[in-house]
Amino acid sequence: MAERLQKEHGAEVDWQPFLLHPEIPPEGREITQERRQAMMPSLTRIMQRAKSDNLPYVVPGKMVYSRLALEATEYAREQGKLHSFHRAVFYKLYGEGQDIGNWEVLSDVARNVGLDADDMMLAVTSGAYSAPLDDQMAKAQSLGLDGVPAYILNNKHAVVGAQPYEVFQRLLDEIDSEDDGENSKG
Repeated sequence: MAERLQKEHGAEVDWQPFLLHPEIPPEGREITQERRQAMMPSLTRIMQRAKSDNLPYVVPGKMVYSRLALEATEYAREQGKLHSFHRAVFYKLYGEGQDIGNWEVLSDVARNVGLDADDMMLAVTSGAYSAPLDDQMAKAQSLGLDGVPAYILNNKHAVVGAQPYEVFQRLLDEIDSEDDGENSKG
């Protein structure tokens, strides 16, 4: 979606971290049958959205601890590999069902996108990205974000969740109309 918004509308896209389930322990949490049943309406929508966008989607067997992946992504941002790393981590989780809270998985992604996996692990485990990540998550909460993915357009319009492209198109048309109205007041 982000690439399409960039290509078709010249949108500036910046990835911001969001820890959806901060209560998940570092080892992750198995998804019980009851929890899976409760999640089915959401999972069905996500699977349909992924299928319509020709994206693979594997329902992970457990809820993963994503903080390591979020901090590693900040390392990738500093190294100029944000988008490729983020995309690859996303694929590992949702395309292959791998645990992105596992250093082996993150190290594999780092090497595949041209990062120094050992340096990444050292930087993340040193705590270099803990405070910046906390600050970014506080900012997301202050904007009222409570789900992923989330897109903020023109610093005031939020689109939360896996939405069809038409939702973005309608909102972009509204923004264009607002801008035209403001420009004609000139």
